[in-house]
Amino acid sequence: MSRLIANLGFALMMTALTMNHGGADEPAANGQQASESDSRAERISNYLTGAKFVGKFTVDGKDDTPPKTEEYTISKCEKLGEKDLYRLTARIKYGEVDSEIPMDLPILFAGNTPVITLNSLSLPGMGTFSARVLIHDGRYSGTWQHDKVGGHLFGKIVKE
Repeated sequence: MSRLIANLGFALMMTALTMNHGGADEPAANGQQASESDSRAERISNYLTGAKFVGKFTVDGKDDTPPKTEEYTISKCEKLGEKDLYRLTARIKYGEVDSEIPMDLPILFAGNTPVITLNSLSLPGMGTFSARVLIHDGRYSGTWQHDKVGGHLFGKIVKE
């Protein structure tokens, strides 16, 4: 169960993909804000498409247990019509489950740093998930929650 939680947390953490795109979120002069926003959306979509998150996760209350290894692959990331909303198609593997799941998720920006955001996302047969995954310079880190269990996640982002 905690492996599933971590896997989905990681996928959500995709809620922590790292990307260098200096200043793209700053207001642009001369009415270019829309094109800057479009450019940032294109960069994050390109960065996440084919990205593999390779890292570890912890479970709150299990301080005596070493972090467990997890791996997620985002096969596709595409900007949707709504502001800050992206469709992330992620391959999630745990136990005997191995499937790609499309998730429509906000990717918010703290300055020029993308943060993948899950807010009580219900996945049929799996439970409800929340996560915040920050992406910076080829690394990710964040928090995850699966129903009443939660923890931290961190690792590196590798392009396939």
